[in-house]
Amino acid sequence: MTYFQRLSLSMFTDSVIIISAIFFGRFLLSISLDVANTSLVISSLTLVLSHHLFSLRYNLYKKAWEYASIGELIIILKCVTLSIITAAIIQQLMNNDIYFRLLAITWMLHMIAIGGSRFCLRIYKDTYIKEKQNKKRTLIIGAGAAGTMIARQLLHNNDVELQPVAFIDDNVKKKDLDIMGLPVVGGLHMIEKATKELDISNIIIAIPSLKRKALHAIYQECAKTDAKTQILPMIEDIVLGKVSVNEVRDVQVEDLLGREPVDLDVAGISENITGKVVLVTGAGGSIGSEICRQAAQFNPETIILLGHGENSIYSIEMEMKERYGGSNINFVTEIADLQDPDKMMSVMNTYKPDVVYHAAAHKHVPLMERNPEEAVKNNVIGTMNVAQAAGRSGVGIFVMISSDKAVNPTSVMGATKRLAEMIIQDMDQKSSTKFVAVRFGNVLGSRGSVIPLFKKQIEQGGPVKVTHPDMIRYFMTIPEASRLVIQAGALARGGEIFVLDMGEPVKIVDLAKNLILLSGNSVEDIGIEYTGIRPGEKLFEELLNPDEINEKQVYPKIYIGKTSELHMEQIQELLQSFSTLEKTKLREWLIDLANNRVAAPADQLVMMLG
Repeated sequence: MTYFQRLSLSMFTDSVIIISAIFFGRFLLSISLDVANTSLVISSLTLVLSHHLFSLRYNLYKKAWEYASIGELIIILKCVTLSIITAAIIQQLMNNDIYFRLLAITWMLHMIAIGGSRFCLRIYKDTYIKEKQNKKRTLIIGAGAAGTMIARQLLHNNDVELQPVAFIDDNVKKKDLDIMGLPVVGGLHMIEKATKELDISNIIIAIPSLKRKALHAIYQECAKTDAKTQILPMIEDIVLGKVSVNEVRDVQVEDLLGREPVDLDVAGISENITGKVVLVTGAGGSIGSEICRQAAQFNPETIILLGHGENSIYSIEMEMKERYGGSNINFVTEIADLQDPDKMMSVMNTYKPDVVYHAAAHKHVPLMERNPEEAVKNNVIGTMNVAQAAGRSGVGIFVMISSDKAVNPTSVMGATKRLAEMIIQDMDQKSSTKFVAVRFGNVLGSRGSVIPLFKKQIEQGGPVKVTHPDMIRYFMTIPEASRLVIQAGALARGGEIFVLDMGEPVKIVDLAKNLILLSGNSVEDIGIEYTGIRPGEKLFEELLNPDEINEKQVYPKIYIGKTSELHMEQIQELLQSFSTLEKTKLREWLIDLANNRVAAPADQLVMMLG
């Protein structure tokens, strides 16, 4: 039906309703037609005409009544009341009298009939049409502002596949109340029972400001049911306008394992980055690329994207230019090998960076166990080349990304990272550049992370392969780790090993179970297989040696480890001789040196060389 056809039908229907209301009111009040003949006819015509004029003025005929709410009811009230007032004025002008009782009865009948005719469509839509559609019965957790908003969106939008049925809320004052026609059935302990009794197939967690720990607890309750669990976006994303409050999404493992964001010291970071030249090594990697994104927010003059893989560097270059194309930031790419000291020196001398974030490294534990010489070349020699070039060219701050595996290392990767820490601490004593390291654990979603591997195994139907039932690890999101790395650089005084607060460690088997449930499968269907600890792995990781512990935070979630002994003479001996050693001997020496077991390195070397 066209708008003109709808308008004509609505005006005709309203005209019939108004005239019927007047004459029915006259009948109820027993007013003789002879007494008020002329006045009644003129009042009727005035009322009809004024109603149409006010309805057009307030767009009453443009409303989609299947979505009517209190706003439309207020418009009807305005139109009817103003029409009655207009009719009263006409009566006064014609007769010096107003039929108050007749107008009052007419107003009441007018409101009931006009409003009822409109809201019948809404009632029809909310009952008959919804019952015909096969919608997913939905339980909303949180009966606050966000919960009621999402309920309203679902109730008013006939195109969505979700039908809200009830609320869950821990507020005892709301229990057994009806909000927008939906009952509040109880607190979080009622989730499992309500899901069964109400035949719920979908759950929406509608508490945008929810703390991660509380979210994890709620999700564990939801996981006891067969319903699909979704969540509203984070409150900061809603406030910033990035997403709408009704854009529900699936719960992700980052929601369960991540922590609350820390407010950065914007002034301190801006002093180091704004208008400065920033160099990021390993800029194509998961951490390096995110550091580029975070640093760009502080409007540096230039960001140098340095890496060995041309495809990854090209990808981050295109992303940065697209995202910050309207800014004055100059993005420069350098394809370079950290093992080439001349190239590193050339890059430093050419661009004269103010800040260097050294994220390039070999990080895969089992691969480095099989290729220890490559770990030495990239993680130790590469770090030394970049650090020495930075010191000689007058870089202001040099931040190296380290690992929790550098603490009491049992792997080649961890040992080479610990040696790299020693190198930059030694460089800090010899150079005006402030050299620091930042140490943290596993990063969610990074290359080589266990999460993408688990997801792939789940997609293939399982089983998910876990090394050991007691294996635990620290986890942090890529953006959080990168933000704290940049913050640590702003706190640098020189020589520190900053340690990021990784929160509570997570059992890998629990992580695997959560990922299976989040994918919509059951643990029984996918299965978990234990494969045994791989070479170089530990059941748990540490962030500080006992002699390094300094419990005071220098910034929220950032600690400083105490400086331990450096073994630069032994490191130099290792670097001069590692290529002549067989892999097993090299691995042993790396781990011994990283663990301060260096009583007689020269004699040990002679023994190793035979």
